[in-house]
Amino acid sequence: MTQTIDDVKAKIRAVPDFPKPGIIFRDITTAFKDAETLQTMIDYFCEHYKGTKIDYVAGIESRGFILGMPIAYKLNAGFVPIRKPNKLPAATYSQEYELEYGTDKIEVHQDAFEKGSNVLIVDDLLATGGTAEAACKLVKKTGANLVGIAFLIELTDLNGREKLTEAPEVISMLQY
Repeated sequence: MTQTIDDVKAKIRAVPDFPKPGIIFRDITTAFKDAETLQTMIDYFCEHYKGTKIDYVAGIESRGFILGMPIAYKLNAGFVPIRKPNKLPAATYSQEYELEYGTDKIEVHQDAFEKGSNVLIVDDLLATGGTAEAACKLVKKTGANLVGIAFLIELTDLNGREKLTEAPEVISMLQY
């Protein structure tokens, strides 16, 4: 890596009061548009998982797709999207999770992974952990092995990591 973690962090724009007052939104589009920063982010995860048997990288909609696809390519693994409801055309498994007000769910194709295959989940942000926890449960429903879950950013004050008991390993490149 030619850039440091601090260099990557410096490329992420902080947007105050978005989407509502009191929230600082971490805008990763400013990091994605810089080729060297994008390469540093992808290389960080690939270096961490080099030598680990990973058959599939599963990206959580939608920014997990952006990170997951190049990671899958570099790890010589397949890529599987974990989507919002009613976006996948074949039979799916669904997993509901709690939001601040109400619930939501995510889905994966029932035949997304072979039983016993090794899966790494990737997403951009770990906040309260609900979506990531649901993704872990989806991988388990398919009969695949969850290797770990990797995030670009972790908001440590929200304690989302505590919900990820299904994951043998949780990593984040940047912590706020």
